[in-house]
Amino acid sequence: MAARKSGKPAYHSGNRSQRTRGRDAQSINILAGKAVANAVRSTLGPKGMDKMLVDSLGDIVITNDGATILKEMDIEHPAAKMVVEVSKTQDDAVGDGTTTAAVLTGELLTKAEELINKGIHPTIITAGYRHAAAKCEEILKTITIDVSPDDKVTLRKIASTALTGKGEGDMHKDFLSDLAVTSVLSVAEKNDSGYTVDIDDITIEKREGGSIRDTELIHGLVIDKDRVRPNMPQRIDNAKIMLTSFPIEFNKIEKDAEIKITSPEQMQLFVDQEEKMVKAKVDNIIRTGANVVFCQKGIDDLAQYYLEKAGIYACRRIKKSDMEKLARATGATIIQDDTEIMEEDLGYAGYVEEREVKGTKMTFVMDCKNTKTVSLILHGGTTHIVDSLKRALNDALRVVGVCLEDGKVVVGGGAPEVELAMKLRQYAATLKGREQLAVNAFAEALEIIPQTLAENGGNDPIDILLELRSQHEKGNKRAGINVYTGKVVDMWEENVIEPLRVKTQAINSATEAAVMILRIDDVIASAGKSKAGEAGAAAAGAELGD
Repeated sequence: MAARKSGKPAYHSGNRSQRTRGRDAQSINILAGKAVANAVRSTLGPKGMDKMLVDSLGDIVITNDGATILKEMDIEHPAAKMVVEVSKTQDDAVGDGTTTAAVLTGELLTKAEELINKGIHPTIITAGYRHAAAKCEEILKTITIDVSPDDKVTLRKIASTALTGKGEGDMHKDFLSDLAVTSVLSVAEKNDSGYTVDIDDITIEKREGGSIRDTELIHGLVIDKDRVRPNMPQRIDNAKIMLTSFPIEFNKIEKDAEIKITSPEQMQLFVDQEEKMVKAKVDNIIRTGANVVFCQKGIDDLAQYYLEKAGIYACRRIKKSDMEKLARATGATIIQDDTEIMEEDLGYAGYVEEREVKGTKMTFVMDCKNTKTVSLILHGGTTHIVDSLKRALNDALRVVGVCLEDGKVVVGGGAPEVELAMKLRQYAATLKGREQLAVNAFAEALEIIPQTLAENGGNDPIDILLELRSQHEKGNKRAGINVYTGKVVDMWEENVIEPLRVKTQAINSATEAAVMILRIDDVIASAGKSKAGEAGAAAAGAELGD
């Protein structure tokens, strides 16, 4: 730090760093955020287009799910990454509405840029946006519809709405929405305040082959592994289950070491000692009375032989996530050390069985101690179909779970956004100062959702938006766009229903991200990072912003 003649400090960054300040920094950040939003905008709605994403290894992902697209894209610019985080947060919180959140963030930045060009300070804009977002929550409460957990018909409509436009899931949405509702109700837990749903209790496995209609709902846990040896029992009744995170094999020396053997007898002693160590581990397992073993790591051939002789069903290389599900379902403790094995650590299930599913053997853990455990085995003609189906069904499961917890829904089709925009304009008129302009800009940004739905459906967005405004002015709060007919209709009658949390989460996340980006007026980065960021922004603006 050096002092100027004026007495004000001047800050010098290193030669390899680059700095962008003031209006230039804001412009670049806004451009990057808008580019990411434009990348997914064409995927919004039932008639949204799909994106084909090809990675460096040539693996292909075909999807119109906003969170998946943004996760797979190689985005460098830090401001653009904030928009990706919005979509990821939306996906984690509610499952659906990921594209809506990203598109809304981009439009809020677009409207903010217009205000900045008119001389409105970003601080005023961010204050107005926060007021508008808070007001949106109040307005949304006036248009919500209460749903009972026993109302399976409405729950199916919610799942069906989430599946609409999601590739193969759209074609079989009645069948899949029924599976989604049944699965969620099976794992839902009732408490004093209502219901809680842990979607992690629902295991989803994929299998190529057959049709989507072959998809099965299993009231138990399905593990994508078979027995380590074919002569082990195929089925174990009254299963006493042990979960081990240690390998059932000879402990290899991790450090570099040399063992000098000078005679055949010493070699035999070494081999015998290895065998004793493996047998000791297996004996510790047998002593507890366990008849099923799931091992997170390896089981060597000798251990497999001893386990087979003891009539134990064993699987190896189980994923950590599956081990945790097994622990929840059976009540077992995941054992870290073979010397600490105790009978109390075992879990229980009615039976464990190996079954063949479309040419692949899988392990079924049935009649678990925790009865709130279900599995879905998805079927489809190709890998891409079952991958797309899994993403669609995951969204459906999450929205049904959210609805069960909150008990509040709104209609879709752009109806809530138009109602919010209309009420926000009325609210803006009551404000003094320039914040009024920011609230109006927020209202205009919300209308990007019905506009985009209209565009992606091949309809005239201006005519549709004018008709929507007219209907909402007349008091038709549920008026939205039917993208198949291009008509403005009552979306409740069209069975287009979404959980309230999808909307509140999207609006709040988009607002927070836009505010964070707008408040940045100085970007300091190393030369390498900066170039990568500028290249990312330029590429995004050129290729994705069309």
